[in-house]
Amino acid sequence: MSNASESIAGYRLTDHTRITELGTWYDAITPDGRRAGALRFDGGVVGLPGVRERVVATVVADRPLTQNGLDGLAQVADVVAAGEEVWLLTAGPISPSLGELMAARAVDPPGAAAVLVETAQTLQALHASGLAHGALHPATVVIAEDGSALLIERGLADAVRGLRAAPERDVSAWASLARALGADCPAPSAQLLDRAAATATLHGLAAARDVLLGQREVLPGGQITRDRLAQEVRNRTTLEIGVNPIPDRDEGQIVTLLHVPALEQQHFGPGVSASIGTTAERIWREGRTAAPAVRRGRAARARRRRTILAAAVFAVILAGALLAWFRLSGSSTPLAVTSVDVTAPKKAQGCDADVLISGKIITNGSSGEFVYEWAQSDRKEKIRQTQRTTSDKSSYTVPLKWKVSGKSTAKLTATLTVISPQRLQDKASFTYKC
Repeated sequence: MSNASESIAGYRLTDHTRITELGTWYDAITPDGRRAGALRFDGGVVGLPGVRERVVATVVADRPLTQNGLDGLAQVADVVAAGEEVWLLTAGPISPSLGELMAARAVDPPGAAAVLVETAQTLQALHASGLAHGALHPATVVIAEDGSALLIERGLADAVRGLRAAPERDVSAWASLARALGADCPAPSAQLLDRAAATATLHGLAAARDVLLGQREVLPGGQITRDRLAQEVRNRTTLEIGVNPIPDRDEGQIVTLLHVPALEQQHFGPGVSASIGTTAERIWREGRTAAPAVRRGRAARARRRRTILAAAVFAVILAGALLAWFRLSGSSTPLAVTSVDVTAPKKAQGCDADVLISGKIITNGSSGEFVYEWAQSDRKEKIRQTQRTTSDKSSYTVPLKWKVSGKSTAKLTATLTVISPQRLQDKASFTYKC
């Protein structure tokens, strides 16, 4: 079925499409007139042995997350078979993608930071649940009508390839996304996104998110906001929304792979074998309807464990989301160092000189403490200090007195490194002649 004027399982397909490695996405309209999406899997992909079953199992694994409040994933409404085709239907719109907005240079720095904060939180929740996205990039991030970032195709690329969840690949992909967004931002916003990317690689997504939240004052307006993104989505939403007639299609050809009815009530159209329903039923009902009493008991215990684990995971997710909200709204902002600057005398220094190196450290104005370290190029030992900060001051001078003696001509370098709350560095050189 290649004509976008047709429908699938009651969803009217539009002419707005985009092709991914999994197949073709269509913007669609639900029977009650809401925007949604439909992915027609590439036949050469979904027809490989075991792929259909793994896709269904992946979607089923997401349902407890979305039903319990994880709103960073685009919700899947159904997976259906129509003849030889397999379709994934979403409950909400799947356009525009972040990639489309980036190509149009329609992502401002505050919006880029918002996307990164939200996707980091969603990935953390997935990883805490033992899952991963597996294919994070601008085309698998959708911007909703309120400007929020939603992930699509969660786990589907891994399901197609038969790969296990790998959170470390998500972290690397998130860092690459941060750098790509930073490439379209002016300094110092670009530097902030680059720092977040480096932090994710070294210390993980939680630390990277904290860098963005703690240093948001370098962004235009000093805020992380979705306002520009939401406006761009509104400008691009040209679909005619409303209850529209659905082209005639024999719904007997459609087999849902998620909500499987009793086998004796299933109807299969041409090209759909009974094994599809059998496989879907086995996946959907696994652990729920096994006949032997021992198996029923094992399934019940497994469900209780999953329920307890899910409750614990979402308690952590909720706590993290609340913390992020408080930080975004300006409450209890943690200390962050935003810049380091070192200056040295430009004039050559004479014999037995006492050289004054000036270091300046700029913070976001929050109270706390930062740790810094001076290194001198003519000696191995370093000088480490701790500086307390107050909420009424954001600039701190940290001088270095360098005693140089002996007969020589040399270029000497002083390096100032902030060790925490995050790592920043600057250096300056002077000439000694005696």
